[in-house]
Amino acid sequence: MQEIRTDLLVIGAGSGGLSVAAGAVQMGADVVLLEGREMGGDCLNWGCVPSKALIASARAAHGQAQSAVFGVAPVDPQVDYAAAKAHVAGVIAQIAPVDSQARFEGLGVRVIRAYGRFVSPRVVEAGEHRITARRVVIATGSSPLVPPIPGLEDVPYLTNETLFALTDKPDHLLIIGGGPIGMEMAQAHMRLGCKVTVIEGERALGKDDPEMAAIVLDAVRAEGVEIAEGAMAAQVSRKDGVITVTTADGRAFSGSHLLMAVGRRANTDMLNLEAAGIRTARTGIRVDARLRTTNRRVYAIGDVAGGMQFTHVAGYQAGVILRSVLFGLPARAREDHIPHATYTDPELAQIGLSEAQARGIHGDRLRVARFDFAHNDRLIAERRAAGLIKVMVVRGRPVGVSIVGPQAGELINLWALVMANGLKMSAVAGMVSPYPTVGEINKRVAGAYFSPQLFDNPKVKRVVRLVQRWWP
Repeated sequence: MQEIRTDLLVIGAGSGGLSVAAGAVQMGADVVLLEGREMGGDCLNWGCVPSKALIASARAAHGQAQSAVFGVAPVDPQVDYAAAKAHVAGVIAQIAPVDSQARFEGLGVRVIRAYGRFVSPRVVEAGEHRITARRVVIATGSSPLVPPIPGLEDVPYLTNETLFALTDKPDHLLIIGGGPIGMEMAQAHMRLGCKVTVIEGERALGKDDPEMAAIVLDAVRAEGVEIAEGAMAAQVSRKDGVITVTTADGRAFSGSHLLMAVGRRANTDMLNLEAAGIRTARTGIRVDARLRTTNRRVYAIGDVAGGMQFTHVAGYQAGVILRSVLFGLPARAREDHIPHATYTDPELAQIGLSEAQARGIHGDRLRVARFDFAHNDRLIAERRAAGLIKVMVVRGRPVGVSIVGPQAGELINLWALVMANGLKMSAVAGMVSPYPTVGEINKRVAGAYFSPQLFDNPKVKRVVRLVQRWWP
């Protein structure tokens, strides 16, 4: 067993772990990085990157079939599913060098390709190495949650970790789970020529604003995806190559392939956390506002810490960790300024409080500004003017923004800046957007917030009349 002593040990080479390792080593710390699977973690290999690449293929196919409105003869797209998956693999390969072992070793990080296991509060074993670290960051991420549905153990199924390796196009894809992953893959596969059924135990996109989610679900249904809600999977079976999912209320759905997309679970099983005095909760490792575990020398970030499960959250938390670990600063993480998006068509994006949450907290102090995408000239020109933005405002400052429509994931960026820096609606209203752009939507909703104060205010009208009467 080789003994190693280091300033910082990072367990997991996903987005959060890589950000911590790169930042720490470039600022002078001695860093060891452990990874038992693929460098880049879930996001690069089985999550964000491959899913968005497949969505891009699906969008190209859909565009060929929907071109008549632009005066271009539509065609029935000839989809080569294996070639689409080759495109996905090519995208991963293009990005992979940024997350590679060679790059991080070039930065000065010692990379060990093995799983880590605590043997004491400060010591971790990985392969033939025994590592003693002043500080440890756990960034092991999460894996697909596969619930114990009767019969599932005897039926072949896909998860996000196996879906992108599939090269034979499913004839009929059954998806258990109507969350973001389920809905993104449902629409993408429908556009790539598959029949698709989504089976959701409660409400599809149930964590999002119901008004906004309904717009997405209507659009996805209009493309042919069957979405069964209130359909709790109770039994899975397979006969003669046909997979059948039977729900608690007696409905049955049959198809050729099954994708499990019901959520994620924190990767903690192999860490032997008890040896380090680290406690867990139902969702993952317990951390405080500084992202410290119950072992004050050990931190946890990203999915394994049990909070918001997004790549950009792990990257943000990495910055918090670096300020604390490298400089001893009492840095604290927050989540109220963290946006997230679902990349269906139309897209769905959210930051801060939803309308229902904001009303529950702020009551009569809340004002909701709305602007319909139907009034955006750029989207009208592109025949995509369906969508809505809502901004929840208290005392002039936004406390939440919900967007559904084309480029919602891009539009939310401005509101992330506004909310991270405590800016008021007046800052957005004072912005000048180029015409015609989709980004004008953000300025127009700020205008909608101020319009009643300016145009429906008798005091303002009296002042204007007085000025016009007496001003020479």
